[in-house]
Amino acid sequence: MTRNVFVIGLGLIGGSIALALQKAPHTKVFGYDFHEKTRDLASTLKIVHEVVDNPLEAVEQADVIIFGTPVNATLDWMEQLKSWPLKRSVIVTDTGSTKGLIMDKAQELRDIGITFIGGHPMAGSHKSGVTAAKPYLLENAYYLLTPQVDEDPKRIDELEQLLKFTLGKLVKVDATEHDHMTAVVSHFPHIVAASLVHQLNREKNDFPMTTLLAAGGFRDITRIASSNPVLWRDITLQNRKELSGQLNTWLAEMTHVKELLEQGEETEIEQYFAVARDVRDELPISTGAFFMPFDLYVDIPDYPGVISEITGYLAEEHISIINIRIVETRVDVFGILVISFQNSDDRERAAKCIAHRANFETYIA
Repeated sequence: MTRNVFVIGLGLIGGSIALALQKAPHTKVFGYDFHEKTRDLASTLKIVHEVVDNPLEAVEQADVIIFGTPVNATLDWMEQLKSWPLKRSVIVTDTGSTKGLIMDKAQELRDIGITFIGGHPMAGSHKSGVTAAKPYLLENAYYLLTPQVDEDPKRIDELEQLLKFTLGKLVKVDATEHDHMTAVVSHFPHIVAASLVHQLNREKNDFPMTTLLAAGGFRDITRIASSNPVLWRDITLQNRKELSGQLNTWLAEMTHVKELLEQGEETEIEQYFAVARDVRDELPISTGAFFMPFDLYVDIPDYPGVISEITGYLAEEHISIINIRIVETRVDVFGILVISFQNSDDRERAAKCIAHRANFETYIA
């Protein structure tokens, strides 16, 4: 018997999930996106088995419906669900970054017999849109599920048995806990990164060279400020209560730092940085909340052709890379070449290959 999955929203996340679920046996994946161009691309790139031009073309036969849309759009879709001709056994889920509003709306669906299990695959990319979708994007990333407290375990298991083909790490959490934890590790850091860029922007009129110097560490620490402003507007508004609490904690921390600077105690200042270093170094590299590409730093000599030499070695060993870049000089980072891989196995193979073939030092930052 064929299981029909309907993905609404075929951007980076929705498209990647659709590609991954095509690996599930006896499963047909339908897809819809509001933008006609995205639908055309999804069809051309075979993101789904079949693209529909109207969601009502697929909802009647759907066993699972997945919203790969921003939270505000998902809330609108959930309202439309109430009037759709759905199977009584359908399971509906989403991929939104905040869960409070979603699960409040889910209760309305439950009252009319629709099973909704919140979901949040915590993966991403520096690219966006359907053309950036990859079947392995969610591999090793935490995939958080936020079912209702008394949800039928069989229904949760049914969804998990499908989502396991994303190769994500499925974990069930409470919606309130979800929004607090993501505020700490994702949402609030975006605000901090944006604030640092605003501070730089205020400096450039009086000190224009500051922008030129902000090439290495500053770009790295503020990378996430380049994210979609509309998306982060919505996330900030949806999770503003948690973010307000995080901001209060941050202001208290900055007050403490200011006191350390004013007092000028060398030992205490050094200890402050030492604690931060130790805590940061103990963070898991490949099992954190958000899955990022597996980076390998290579300390290479500066001579013509060295980069092509290294990529040639990797090609000979059939090791695929997803990105390669040269890092500007930074304190405490000595490698100038960063190679990104799609999984830890490829990174480990690459490290051994480079060490054996070129005798260059490699490490993980």
